[in-house]
Amino acid sequence: MKNSILSSVFVLVLLSCGKKTESVKPTVGQITESVYASGNIKADEQYSVYPSVTGIIRYVGVEPGDSVHVGDTLFIVDNVSSRLNSESALTTLELTQENAQKGSDKLQEMELAVNQAFEKYLLDSTLFVRQKNLWNQAIGSKMEFEQRELNFKNSRSLYESARARFGQVKTQLQSELRKASISYKLASKNENDFVLKSDLTGRVFDVLKDKNDMVTQQSALAVIGKSNAFIIELQVDEYDIGKILRGQRVIITMDSHQDELFEAIVDRINPIMNEKTRTFTVEAKFLNAPGNLYPNLTVEANIILRIKENALTIPRKFLEDSKYVYLEKEERREVKIGLSDYQKVEITEGLDSAVLIYLPTAK
Repeated sequence: MKNSILSSVFVLVLLSCGKKTESVKPTVGQITESVYASGNIKADEQYSVYPSVTGIIRYVGVEPGDSVHVGDTLFIVDNVSSRLNSESALTTLELTQENAQKGSDKLQEMELAVNQAFEKYLLDSTLFVRQKNLWNQAIGSKMEFEQRELNFKNSRSLYESARARFGQVKTQLQSELRKASISYKLASKNENDFVLKSDLTGRVFDVLKDKNDMVTQQSALAVIGKSNAFIIELQVDEYDIGKILRGQRVIITMDSHQDELFEAIVDRINPIMNEKTRTFTVEAKFLNAPGNLYPNLTVEANIILRIKENALTIPRKFLEDSKYVYLEKEERREVKIGLSDYQKVEITEGLDSAVLIYLPTAK
């Protein structure tokens, strides 16, 4: 039994030793260096509609797929308190306008007080001048002269005070009128905020809320974008973003259009990294877009960095530690590499097209 086991092991060792390792010769051809990225399709100028106020939807003017123009009414949100505020502001404005206009009861009252003070000032002024003339002629008593002088000064002060109060009231009424006008404009604007209109001419891709739904400023109501203009939004790893430039060619594949390749070009690089995903958003535009596209379709992309003709290349799996290849009899040779993609790597020094290399045993 023991001899039988040993014989089986010996046969396995022989078979193992006799097994041939996969080999290949370098080839000369084209190699492309690219950066992989994934992302999705977005309509050009796509945005979500949000209310600027809280309320209940009383009107929905669009459905998914509808075409819209700038200024078209999308939703109307109702808010009782806002409407009451607007009405209250209007009432205050009208009352302030009435008080501030010439001939109003309040201004007439103040003007009457000024006129009465002026008439008393004229009377006391006349009596004072007369008494002063008599006093200069040594007629009358000093007490009478001083009393007339005191009455004159008091009436003058009262007249000047009445005029000052009249001016202050007019200024105050004008200030209140401006404030009431501003308050009414703000209240009217807030009320207009409840009517949500389209910011662009395009298409409604989705409606997210129904009539009578309660919404807040954080509630998205719809998604709108250009009808036949789409962009590709890609997420590029921070490790690769330094290689990406505007104008670079992009090869696009999509699950929605299997077995088809589409070309695009890098159009914009957003200069801030998403700290959660450690990626940058890169936008590309189609050069040959398919006829039917929809927002949120997923895409995979290769952003072309460089293309080299007549490059000496080997399959990536034949390279070990990014610098070694294996020749016959387990001989390991160091090489220098150039461009690389997901399948091939360029050899710039250490090999020629006549040398046979073997797959590293660890692979």
